[in-house]
Amino acid sequence: MKILVTGAAGFIGSALSIRLLERGDEVVGVDNLNDYYDVRLKRSRLERLEKYPGFKFFKTDLVDAVAIEKLFESGQFLSVAHLAAQAGVRYSLTHPHAYIQANIVGFMNVLEGCRKTSVGHLVYASSSSVYGANTNMPFSVHDNVDHPVSLYAASKKANELMAHTYSHLYKLPTTGLRFFTVYGPWGRPDMSLFLFTQSILQGNPIAVFNYGNHRRDFTYVDDIVEGVVRVIDQPATANPLWSGDKPDPGTSQSPYRVYNIGNNNPVNLMDFIRTLEDCLGKEAKKNLLPLQLGDVPDTYADVSDLVTDFGYKPQTPLKEGIGQFVDWYKSYYGVA
Repeated sequence: MKILVTGAAGFIGSALSIRLLERGDEVVGVDNLNDYYDVRLKRSRLERLEKYPGFKFFKTDLVDAVAIEKLFESGQFLSVAHLAAQAGVRYSLTHPHAYIQANIVGFMNVLEGCRKTSVGHLVYASSSSVYGANTNMPFSVHDNVDHPVSLYAASKKANELMAHTYSHLYKLPTTGLRFFTVYGPWGRPDMSLFLFTQSILQGNPIAVFNYGNHRRDFTYVDDIVEGVVRVIDQPATANPLWSGDKPDPGTSQSPYRVYNIGNNNPVNLMDFIRTLEDCLGKEAKKNLLPLQLGDVPDTYADVSDLVTDFGYKPQTPLKEGIGQFVDWYKSYYGVA
């Protein structure tokens, strides 16, 4: 298949691209290589992809409507995996306009490209952040998510609404995947595992928010990629039992679906830190801080729909996943 992967220089996008290339797909990658975090890491990810003859890369910003229209017209993609976004909850508190441009305008241009070129399936990254003020655990795609607590979360909720509109109007099959705290080798430097590892190895204290009382459904990147690939291969379909009298937020009378993709096993933040300390063989100095604005205390994914529809559930043990990250980090940064 010929597949467009947006955010191909990103953490998940690069891992997904490798998986698709290794099974024989042709992948066209797009990324604007912005400086939200170290561009050198993004370029290193791209270097891994450029070893594959089936990979082609375009340094393009999704906000550039003309460039994206030309890309879709020339590509004639069977499927699109839209993973590009302005990420980060806390960054959205200080740089809100970046989220409107990348996550709303950029997504609009992708939707239009899919519509105009009759793409067979659009799979896009949503986020566990959309659950916002919800407290009913585990989080279910069949619950309403109308109370986001950050602009980042609101932008991801908006993506789901925009996708549904295009599924309804143009019969474009769209599937949104709500990712739950993805971690692993080649991970993002703004994520807790990367920050903690860096600080512990340097002997600096780590910032532990909510006094360590967070719970997160940490999901290993290879598990995420396996789920995304299975979803790409099975375009969204309409739910024949859907009713406007009792609307199900996770499905529709249009070819539209939303799924949680998480480990279905929330871990206390202090247990997460202890596991990392074991893998590093070094104890962390902890700076206990209150809950940050825009954060939610707990995330916990109900993945029953993913299991039912795709026969798949993430399963990498936390210690194994953290160990893989630590090995990569030491190798990549030359830490003895």
